Order: sequence, then C-alpha cells, then structure tokens
Amino acid sequence: MSIFNRKKINYLKQPMFFGEELNTQRYDDFKYPIFDKLTQTQLGYFWRPEEVSLQKDRNDYQSLDEGQKHIFTANLKYQTLLDSVQGRGPALALLPYCSIPELEGCIIAWDFMESIHSRSYTYIMKNLYPNPGEVFDTILDTKEIVQRAESVTKCYDDFIEYAQKYQLGYVKDTRLLKKKFYMMLISINILEGIRFYVSFACTFGFGELRLMEGSAKIISFIARDESQHLAITQHIIKNYKKFEKDKEMISIMNECEEEVYNMYKQAVEEEKAWATYLFKDGSMIGLSETLLGNYVEYICNKRLRGIGLDPIYDISSRNNPLPWTKHWLSSRGQQNAPQETEIESYIIGGIKQDIEENTFGDFKL
Repeated sequence: MSIFNRKKINYLKQPMFFGEELNTQRYDDFKYPIFDKLTQTQLGYFWRPEEVSLQKDRNDYQSLDEGQKHIFTANLKYQTLLDSVQGRGPALALLPYCSIPELEGCIIAWDFMESIHSRSYTYIMKNLYPNPGEVFDTILDTKEIVQRAESVTKCYDDFIEYAQKYQLGYVKDTRLLKKKFYMMLISINILEGIRFYVSFACTFGFGELRLMEGSAKIISFIARDESQHLAITQHIIKNYKKFEKDKEMISIMNECEEEVYNMYKQAVEEEKAWATYLFKDGSMIGLSETLLGNYVEYICNKRLRGIGLDPIYDISSRNNPLPWTKHWLSSRGQQNAPQETEIESYIIGGIKQDIEENTFGDFKL
C-alpha cells in the first residue's frame, strides 16, 4: 500500500473500494457526484458544542428525579461509546480501501464530524456533573453497554483483521474479503440508522418538557449529522446493487440476505432491551417501553427500505409512534442563528485582528 499512487488513473472507471490506490485528490469530475454533495452538506452543517449554553441544563439536571437522571446519564454513556467507535471506524476500515476521491473526501468529513460528537458528550458531562471522570470511568462497568458494544464492533473487527491479513498475503480469498466488507457496511448502517434512536428519543423527550434543552439541541445537531452518515452507507450499498457491476458482490448480497435481516432484528431487540434498562427506575412523561419498542420497529423498516430490502415489522410507514421527534431530527427544524439556548458569540477564544489605535476613540463609559 502506498500513500500516493504514481500511476495515471481514470477514477471514473474505478470501483468504490478495492481498486487502484489513490493519488491526486481531485474534485472536478465524479463517478458518483452524490458523495461530493454529501461532503458539502456535512461541511455546511459544521458546528461546535460550545456554541450551545448548558447553564440551564445544569439546574434542570438537579431537578430531575433519580429515574430521570438514570435515563439521561445512561443514554449519554451509550452515545459516547457509539461515537467512540465511529470516531475511528470509518478511517480505519473504509479509507485504506477507498478508490475514488469523492468518496474518500466524504469519509474524511464523516470521520471528522464524529470527533465533534465525542467532544460534545464531554462538553455535556463537564457542564452537568461535578466529576465527569466518574461518568467516563463507569461506561465499561455497565454490563448493558458492554453487551451491546460487542454487536457494534464485531463486524468492524472481523473485516479489519481479515483485510490486514489479505494485504500481507496471509489469506487470498477475495470473496470472503468482500463478504466481511459487506457485513461491516450493514453493521455501520444499523449503527448510524437504528442504534442511536432510543437514546435520541429520550433526550428529545426531555427537550419537549422544556428540560435539558441545551443538551437536546446538541443531540439534535448530532442526529442531523448521523442522517448524513446513514445516507453515505445507503448510497454505497445501493451503488453496489445498481451501478458497480460487481457480480461477485451482488452474489454475496443475495447470499447474505437472511443474515442481514437477522442483524436488523437483533439490533431492534437490543434497543428494546435498552429501553427496559432505561426505565427500570421510573419513566418520563410521553415515553414508555412500548412506545420506544414500536418506534424502533418503525425506524428499522425505514432503514431496510433505504437499502432496497423489504420491511419486516407490521407497522405503517405513515404511522410514526413518536411524531414529535420529526422536528428534532429534521435539519429544517434546526436554526443556525443563536437562540435562547445558545451563547452570545459564534466563536470561542477568537481574536479580532483588524483593530486600529483609534477604533474605540469615540467610546465612552
């Protein structure tokens, strides 16, 4: 593997992955323009957690009962785990094997935005808890989180390990390499498209009650980003089905269809179990285990349709069990101008360079 391929390459004839190694990062002509569009959208959404004030959240958190504190903190811990995985995953597993510049740029932007998400959870913890280190240190002490961590990381680890051996020549089964890659894509699609949504709904539920509104706003920005990351995986999968002309990959997709459905079903059951764990000490107004269970089934059907598979749950696509979440999840529902939950300036620690000696000459106290 080389950091810069010295051969001339026609990127328009390259596959998305496992083609020639990349050389010039050029964005003038694209095999798949959608990936450049997704990059531009991600960059346009750029934000920092420090733009949102959590002063009211600090007081709100103290007013929550113990059951509500458990719901909020457990979700924060789990979201930290998920974005810790995604803060590394795309760069480690996808970038080394990417063969077209627009997709490479898209993955780089994706990975960077995941680091913003991880910093956001730290920002929330530092503002809400007297000792945020205790919250971080107990993430892996929570068996319900550790159990789900295995499902989240298994396909990543399987592919990365096999791909490294394949590159070194220890294994040579290209079909198995592609199969592990495809199963990892499905796992990422599930992570970005399903595994966050019970936690999202709970945080948005607090926001609907006018509680923890700053945190809910930050999570809404994260959800907006995750919808773009979900779209990346959906387009990669759909491109393989429609445009890549990779007969071996099409064969693998057909062969693995039942296994893929089982992965989605497992994720739904794990999310339902998570809802049970969240509400073990009490519930919150507007949410219940049953509602969240129906919601995650509804979300799962949407994700399956998004990659060209049939829905598996008997719930109408028009019957969102939590319709009020749409506002929080919609990019059109998010305003870029500062609101009452945001701080007074866009840039923290910025330095103005164009000050002259007489700039404040007419200023009087």
